Amino acid sequence: MWLINTTTLNLEHFVAKPPPYAILSHRWGAEETSFQEWRDGNRDETKSGVRKLRDACAIARCDSFAYLWADTACIEKTSSAELSEAINSMFRYYPPP
Repeated sequence: MWLINTTTLNLEHFVAKPPPYAILSHRWGAEETSFQEWRDGNRDETKSGVRKLRDACAIARCDSFAYLWADTACIEKTSSAELSEAINSMFRYYPPP
């Protein structure tokens, strides 16, 4: 599972049980960022999707979360295996209250 570190804004991969994390529930817009852009650090800081994730990280940090999960940046959509795994694991990403 890929998560965004809310302090460094870098993606980090967790194979075993991930640490506590916030989830960004949002409506997709025209300027969303991708996993590749976020992983490689080639983010266009003027895109509204990048600003949205930065703001979500700041809010998560204020709520004492070191990590954030957002579908736009944390799912490798170009890999059918990873995309399939993410879809099949979605029930785990949204833990019960």
